[in-house]
Amino acid sequence: MNRLLNKTAVITGGNSGIGLATAQRFVEEGAYVFIVGRRQAELDRAATLIGRNVTAVKADVTNLDELDHLYSIVRNERENIDVLFANSGSIEHKTLEEITPEHYDKTFDVNVRGLIFTVQKALPLLRDGSSIILTSSIAGIMGIDAHDTYSAAKAAVRSLARTWTIELKGRNIRVNAISPGAIDTPIIESQVTTASEADELRAKFAAATPLGRVGRPEELAAAVLFLASEDSSYVAGIELFVDGGLAQV
Repeated sequence: MNRLLNKTAVITGGNSGIGLATAQRFVEEGAYVFIVGRRQAELDRAATLIGRNVTAVKADVTNLDELDHLYSIVRNERENIDVLFANSGSIEHKTLEEITPEHYDKTFDVNVRGLIFTVQKALPLLRDGSSIILTSSIAGIMGIDAHDTYSAAKAAVRSLARTWTIELKGRNIRVNAISPGAIDTPIIESQVTTASEADELRAKFAAATPLGRVGRPEELAAAVLFLASEDSSYVAGIELFVDGGLAQV
């Protein structure tokens, strides 16, 4: 406990799934968290679940003015940032034949452009020695049907972790990527239209995963906590797979 005592963390996509579980774990470990998302009702519910040491900020990471607003709130309330978890993302299945410019723009705007400016605009507030964690995906190293643009975007995220590790080394800021496998979050429901289809998708993922099940958001949160805390003080530029072995064997 208290591995993040008196630390300030910003978590985009913090209103559900992995982001929410991570925010809850960070607060348990002594941090103050800013959770960021696009839907106010979900943010309000998430803040209630977290219960304390939390500020919910409605912002779209693809909108630079809204990012500026986010960081103005952080500056006014806490002055600096110790941990930035750039976790916002979206997925829409399209095969090569189905890709449209609109689909391409939507995928890269959230998963790459939004992530880049989330980090860039945080730089003045990030303390020297802070930790940045980026959410990539096993899709970045696997060939998965109809994941063309999503996989390419997540591969770009992993590349950015390497580049920023070099660029920010003078400030001793550690940058790492975390790559989830199949995790039981609302993103599963977003890929199908009915509850039964979601259950079928979970079963399919479980069957493909060596550990024989989908992961829990709390398991991702534990891994993010490791990268955020001094437990990983000599870890930089890595891609940490939390996937039950799905992309490993």
